[in-house]
Amino acid sequence: MRRFLIRVATLSAAAATLVVPAAPSTAAAAQGLSFRPLQYNTNGYNWGGYAATGSGFSSVSASWTEPDATCNSTNDLYAPWVGIDGYGSSTVEQTGVATDCSSGSPVNQAWYEMYPASPVYLSLSSYPVSAGDHITASVTYAGSSRYTLKLTDSSRGWTYSTTKSLSAQRTSAEVIIESPTGSYPDFGTLNFTSATVNGKSLGSSGPVALDPSSNGAYEASTSGLGSGGTSFSETFLQE
Repeated sequence: MRRFLIRVATLSAAAATLVVPAAPSTAAAAQGLSFRPLQYNTNGYNWGGYAATGSGFSSVSASWTEPDATCNSTNDLYAPWVGIDGYGSSTVEQTGVATDCSSGSPVNQAWYEMYPASPVYLSLSSYPVSAGDHITASVTYAGSSRYTLKLTDSSRGWTYSTTKSLSAQRTSAEVIIESPTGSYPDFGTLNFTSATVNGKSLGSSGPVALDPSSNGAYEASTSGLGSGGTSFSETFLQE
């Protein structure tokens, strides 16, 4: 049985050890798999990163450089994303970049998801993402049950934004890596920067830190928060 371990976040630059447009593309064979709320992950608790909890969350954003992932198996699938809800609630409003290894090689594809609706993958030709690209993602509550999901690849010069409606609780906000299959490719180290919640540093919200684990073994390690609570890293450990 898969499990997760959590700890209270600390504003520390040192690493700490811790126990989902344009017309959808057909490139990713695993597109039917949802990036789900934490308690709904059928493969176990496989979130890594930070989740702020409370009420009335209105925005979350973060940036990262897309890693050059190496596929360990065709089951590998993961994504860095930002979102509202999902930690203890049944919806997630989220956007990020998925890396899918079902073809045998990593395919990076931008997506958003208003779970429980299915993920929407953006066109690979209109919104390409390659390893090394600088990505910025945000989710903002626009009022009247509407959410604006925005993704920018500044290396490629594109921005995608959409506003969708969903009745949600807004009881958490996250900066996360997740594998719906419970199988991570080797992404090396992924550095999240400029992470904010409600316009303030992620760390100021007192977030919970999470490491994905399987059968008692960690799959990735989440560092402590640095840069005034706006940055942290995820380091791959094993599939």
